[in-house]
This record gives sequence, structure tokens and C-alpha cells, in this order.
Amino acid sequence: MMLNTIVQNAPVFLLILARCFAMIMTLPLLSMRSVPKMAKLALAFYVSYIVFPQVNFSVYLPYIMTDNSFSLIYLLLVIGEAMIGVIIGFYVSIIFAAFSTAGQFFAFQMGFSASEVYDSMAQVENPLMGQYLTFIAMLIFIQNHWFQTLFLKALLASYKSLTAFSIAVGREKVIKFLLSGLTDLFSDALIIALPLIGTLCLITVCTGILSKAAPQMNLLSEGFPIMMLTAFFILTALMPELCDFFMRAFNTGFGKLEHFMADLSGGGI
Repeated sequence: MMLNTIVQNAPVFLLILARCFAMIMTLPLLSMRSVPKMAKLALAFYVSYIVFPQVNFSVYLPYIMTDNSFSLIYLLLVIGEAMIGVIIGFYVSIIFAAFSTAGQFFAFQMGFSASEVYDSMAQVENPLMGQYLTFIAMLIFIQNHWFQTLFLKALLASYKSLTAFSIAVGREKVIKFLLSGLTDLFSDALIIALPLIGTLCLITVCTGILSKAAPQMNLLSEGFPIMMLTAFFILTALMPELCDFFMRAFNTGFGKLEHFMADLSGGGI
């Protein structure tokens, strides 16, 4: 019965599928190249299948042909729905990028700037410490059921409040929202990295002063293992606070995303 309804309303279901698939293709973890494209498409189809009975796309009906044939206007609607999915997935990626950027901030002072590995989630070369923090954040994200919240609440709320017309009319709000996300990225990364950066800076200054006072001790060459051990000790000591900060970052990020949807919901036709 449900499949018959989907077939009869194929253009509307394709609009729902476009948003789901675009969000999955831009979300951290799910956007990895190691995840098969067929698995991504199957997940998008499954989520669309669940969401379809709860979505009211009557605003699009005047722009869909009565014989369910495709037109240029319908193609633009599909692109608009995909853009909404990209915005949601990109904003979640910005939240995770803060943790990777924090690792980049203090990796140089630790002496790990040359130890870059391929980050499969960001699909770029990333310092080891940046990937370490990203993995911890991903574990917290999965453990606290944020993926379920994202798919079952945020995505469903976006269908109820956002349309392609909302994005077209409120494009200035969209740009401002993404720019504020980039601002939060650097501020969160600096907050995470500041204790390590400050401590390692003090060690560097003290080592430089002692090496000038006693050049025969060659303290600069001994300073690298000291800074590495100190950085790992600080990371271990601050790990509970870092985990709490990661959870607050996710809560704040999803709260801003919810506020953005509510603010933009009045921009449709």
C-alpha cells in the first residue's frame, strides 16, 4: 500500500529523496569514500520512505505536472531541496571541523606538524592530533545518539519548516548562518587548543632562556620530547572537560540549526 502511494506521488518522493541524499553525502562519517555509494543511496531511500507519510509538500503541487512529467521548474525544485540537505550536512561538518582545527593549532608546537595522515572523514591530509580529536568527537556524537536526532528530528523538522522557496527568499539569512558557523568553528577550536598552546609556549620560552644561560646543556633538542609528554599529559588530564565541551558544542550547534530553521520557515511562498 505504501509503495503504491510512493509510485503515485513519485515527483514528491523524489524531492524528499534529494534532500536526504544531499545531506548524507555531506555529513561527517557518512560522506567517507569508504562508504559505498549504494549504501548511501539505500539509506537515503529508507529515510525518505519513513519521512514521506509525515511530509506535506502541497506548496509544490502547483509546480508539478498533472501527468507527473518533468519540467525545468521541477528540476529547480529538486536542486533547491538538495541545497537544503547540503546546508544541513555542511553545518554539521563545520562543527566537526572545529575539533580538527584545534588539533592543527597545537600540533606544530608539539612537534607533530610533519606527522600528517589522511583523514577519511574530511578527505584531506590532517595532523595526527586533529584526527585524534575528531575521532573522539565522533565517538561522543554516536554514543549520545546525535545521528538519530539528526535524522529523526532535525531532518523531519526541516521538511516541516523549509522549502526550496525559503532558501531562495532567505538567501541572506543562509549566508549569515553559514558565516556564523565558521566564526564558531575558529572560536571553539581556539578554546580547545588554548590550554595546550599556552603551556607549550611557556615551556618553549623557559627552554630558550635556560639554553641561553647554559648553552652546553643543549636544552632545545631536549625540549621536543618534554613538550610531547607535557601535551599528552594535559590532554589526558583535560579529557573529561573536553568531552563535556564537545557535547556542549553539539548541543549549541543543533540549537542554532533549529533556530535557523524556525527563522527561515516564514520565508516560503
